[in-house]
Amino acid sequence: MTMKIDVFAHVLLPEFYKKMLELDKNLVEKMPFIQNPVLTDIKARREHMPINTKQIISYINANPEDYLDSDTAAILVNEANEELLTTIQENRDIFAGGVAMIAMNNIPEAVRVIEEFVPTHPEVLGIQVFTRHLGKSISYKAYKPIFEAAARLDVPLWLHPVFDERKPENNIIFSWEYELTQAMLEIVQSGYFKEFPNLKILIHHGGAMVPYFAGRIEHILPETQASDFKKFYVDTALLGNTKALELCVDYYGSDHVLFGTDAPLGILPAGATETIANAIEEMDLSIDDKKKIFSGNAQKLYNVGNLL
Repeated sequence: MTMKIDVFAHVLLPEFYKKMLELDKNLVEKMPFIQNPVLTDIKARREHMPINTKQIISYINANPEDYLDSDTAAILVNEANEELLTTIQENRDIFAGGVAMIAMNNIPEAVRVIEEFVPTHPEVLGIQVFTRHLGKSISYKAYKPIFEAAARLDVPLWLHPVFDERKPENNIIFSWEYELTQAMLEIVQSGYFKEFPNLKILIHHGGAMVPYFAGRIEHILPETQASDFKKFYVDTALLGNTKALELCVDYYGSDHVLFGTDAPLGILPAGATETIANAIEEMDLSIDDKKKIFSGNAQKLYNVGNLL
C-alpha cells in the first residue's frame, strides 16, 4: 500500500482551544466545524487515523491577532506553537511534522518564529499564513518581511483561506476558493517570486480557481506574471473529483501537487482521506507520478524523510 503524507491536516489543540474560547465565547457559533472532536482529542484522532498515512498538522483559522495586542498575541502564538511541537513529538507515528503559527500584528516576533523557532525544531516544517490578516491582503506591504525571511531561511509557507469580512455573502463552498485565487494573484503581482526566487508556498484546495482559468491568466497577464503562478505548490483537498485533480496536475505539473485532505474536516467523522486517495488512484497518471503526489513531493519539499 502506498505511503501517504497528508500535507494539510488540521488541529485545534486543547490548551490553545481553551484560551481562544476565553477570548471569544462565540467562537463555536462562528466556526461550527471546530466541534469535531478529532481536531482536539488526539486519542479520538488515533481511532480514525487513515491507514499508512502520516499528517502534517496546522491550526485551524483561529488567530490571536484578531483579539489581542501585539505582545500578548505573540505570547499566545508561542504557547500554541510549543503545544503543537509537543504534540508532534509525542505522536511521531501519526504526524510527519507541523506548521507553526505567527501573529501578523507583531511582525518582528513573526520573523523570529521563522528565523529561530522553525530552524531549531526539525518537526516544524514551515509557517501558516492566511489570505487576509487583520483585514489586509497577505500581500500588504507591511507583511513583506515574512516572505523575505521565509525565502532566506528556506522555510515553506502554507496558505490557507479566510473570509473577507467586508463581504456579506461569504461561504465555505466558493468564497474561500476565490480568496485563495485572489491572494495568489496579489502575491504574483507583488513580484515576490522574482524578488525571492527561493520562496515556496503551498496553496490549499488544489490551487483554487487557477487551473480552471489558466487561459485567462495566460492571455490577460504579462507572460512573466502568468508563469509565476506555476511556482506555487498545491494540495489535493478537493473532496475527490478526479477530473478536477487531473486539470490541477495538468496545470501545475506532478512535481508541484501534494496529497492534502483538510482532515479531519470535509467529510465526517475524520475527513476525506480515503475519498481523495481514491480520486488520485483513478487519475490517468503513471505510478511514479502518483507516488510523487502521495508522498515523494512532500519528502523532497519538506525534508521529512527522517521523520517518517
